[in-house]
Parts: sequence; C-alpha cells; structure tokens
Amino acid sequence: MRKLIFGMNVTLDGYISATGDDIGWGGPPSDELFRWWLDQEQASEMSLYGRKLWETMSSYWPTGDQQPDATPDQIAFARNWRDTPKVVFSSTIDEVGGNTRLVTGDAVAEIARLKAEDGGPMRIGGATLAGAAMRAGLIDEYALATYPVLVGGGTPFSGALDSWVALDLVETRTFPGGVVLTRYEARR
Repeated sequence: MRKLIFGMNVTLDGYISATGDDIGWGGPPSDELFRWWLDQEQASEMSLYGRKLWETMSSYWPTGDQQPDATPDQIAFARNWRDTPKVVFSSTIDEVGGNTRLVTGDAVAEIARLKAEDGGPMRIGGATLAGAAMRAGLIDEYALATYPVLVGGGTPFSGALDSWVALDLVETRTFPGGVVLTRYEARR
C-alpha cells in the first residue's frame, strides 16, 4: 500500500494562499527549504494535483531547468517534476500532456485505488483535492512549512472536516526567515 503525503507552504494563520489566490506572501523559499522540498519530491513516486495547483506548477516547471538564473536545485526540481508520473483531478480542463494523466471522475475513489497499489509514496497538492482526501481518511502524512506572516483570509490548508484527525509529530525544523517545518503522521 502506498503512503499519501500532503505538504504545503502555509501562513501562520493557516492559509496556503491569500485572498485572490495570492501566494506571494512567502517570497522565494530559502535555498535550504527549497532543498528540503526537492528531497521530498525526489522521494515520491507519483504526484496528485488539483486543477489550480496543476496550472501553477505546469506553467513553470516543464522548462524551469532552462531558465538562465536557475540554480542546480531548481534544475534538479524541474527534471524530477517532468519525470515523476502525475495525476490531475479536474472536471474543467480537457488535457494535461507530458507524464500526466487526467481524471475527471470520482477523485476519492481514484486516490483510494492508487493508494491500494504497491509502490512508493505519493504526494497530493491542491486545497480542494487534499481536503477531499483528508475527509476520506486517505492522507498518511502532513508537512507544513509555516511562514511567519498573517494574511487574514484566502484558501485554508484544511477545509471543514467531518471528524478530528489525530497526528503524531515526526519532525520539526527551522529554516532561514523564521519558516518552521513540521511533519506529522496520521494516527491510525
């Protein structure tokens, strides 16, 4: 059975984007934090995306390694992003291309099917998609890179849940700029 991991950058008041889908509140991550995210991505065998996050990622990372100011870690991230199989869940887009498959049907059923397969960890991104997986009890691990900023509204890291999710702390680490990373495993 595969492990499903949900990790995002988040504000201190719990938002992954501010009002208007603004994600500029964090600025570029420190080299150390970017390297941590790269290591996480390289350890994953598959990425699951909701539409908005897919559109953000696919607008840059297919050619991120070709940017004139790309760092070695950004080059590695772009190459890993292209090589990693991806599944996009959306009923509003028609095609995705690359190493990606589009699912327009029941996201929870498909995520449960993918989890039941043999294989390495999968990462899930996108508030709506991850929220559905949270409510279904499918997420095994949460990783939050919490930035010291309050935005007062926007897209929350977690939407409404039907019941509590008990978590066990796995890791805490501080990065430059006061960003605090916490990783938790869902208690089963």
